[in-house]
Amino acid sequence: MILTTKDAPRRLTLPTRTRALFLVLISLLATIPAVTLVMSAGGRAEAHGTPMKPGSRTFLCWQDGLTDTGEIKPVNPACRAAQQVSGTTPFYNWFSVLRSDGAGRTRGFVPDGQLCSGGNTNFTGFNTPSKDWPLTHLTSGATVDFSYNAWAAHPGWFYVYITKDGFDPTRTLTWDDMESQPFLSVDHPPLNGSPGTVEANYSWTGQLPANKSGRHIVYMVWQRSDSAETFYSCSDVVFDGGNGEVTGIKEPGNPTDPVPGECSAARRTTGSWSGGYQSEVTVTNTGDVPMLGWMVDWTLPAGQKVDSLWSGNATYTGQDVMVHNVDWNGSLDPGESTTFGYVVTGSGGDSTTALPCRVG
Repeated sequence: MILTTKDAPRRLTLPTRTRALFLVLISLLATIPAVTLVMSAGGRAEAHGTPMKPGSRTFLCWQDGLTDTGEIKPVNPACRAAQQVSGTTPFYNWFSVLRSDGAGRTRGFVPDGQLCSGGNTNFTGFNTPSKDWPLTHLTSGATVDFSYNAWAAHPGWFYVYITKDGFDPTRTLTWDDMESQPFLSVDHPPLNGSPGTVEANYSWTGQLPANKSGRHIVYMVWQRSDSAETFYSCSDVVFDGGNGEVTGIKEPGNPTDPVPGECSAARRTTGSWSGGYQSEVTVTNTGDVPMLGWMVDWTLPAGQKVDSLWSGNATYTGQDVMVHNVDWNGSLDPGESTTFGYVVTGSGGDSTTALPCRVG
């Protein structure tokens, strides 16, 4: 579906219908006349992540702080200040700047001064005004490739905003600092790679705003179409004729080793009857770093369907079920566990005891 400029949100309100290094954006291609570009790409958008091109604060600070031992030790001053405010957990969970109740809302929902965290208190440190955040160097009006890490599989839309002329990175970011319209809107871009890895991404090509210079923030809003869950991110950029070079981070460790956290999910039947059964799933943080969220997915036996589910947010595609934590049971320290339950209608039961689990 291709939209027109007049179809774009008017007050930053969206409709109800993210070990490869990225230090250089793909070469500049061509110039497109329109300042506002709305795109539709083939395939499915499946996302639970954060921008990699241009890199978000959480992603680049994770890169900056990652060591070969898996510890987080930021070198960049702004990243180090974010750690002092919010600890290291948000660095390991760089793909989880989300609001489960977002429903695509922006202005009037996310408070001024909290745009980069989306109002998610786990990421408060990334709201701090600073000229020291890692920077992506760009050329105004250029056509470039965008990339958004795909940590988990969900369909959705991406809306890309930018700050107004005269933006000052040392001052608190407010909605009045943002242009009222997205300069780019993308409908279900294609997925590349396997979700749950750093390499997995959605990519699309689009034009950067013309007549921009100096420091700015590229603000991305990603809204799932199958739930109210919405992701927010700030990418610090400078329009200085650059081709996507990133400065302000140290040479990172191996971004795929270790994977940011690990979890397990164990299923057991707690009751059964003719035509149905009840299950409980225990999710455990089996890694050595804290996590802010988890996802469990599995395939129901043929002829069965989930009739009710509690202590989790579920999405269904045929027999495939994906359950994401709710707000109160996603944060788990190493060794900690939580549970969710569900009732299935259909015959045959389920003998499965272990389900796939991912941090996210």
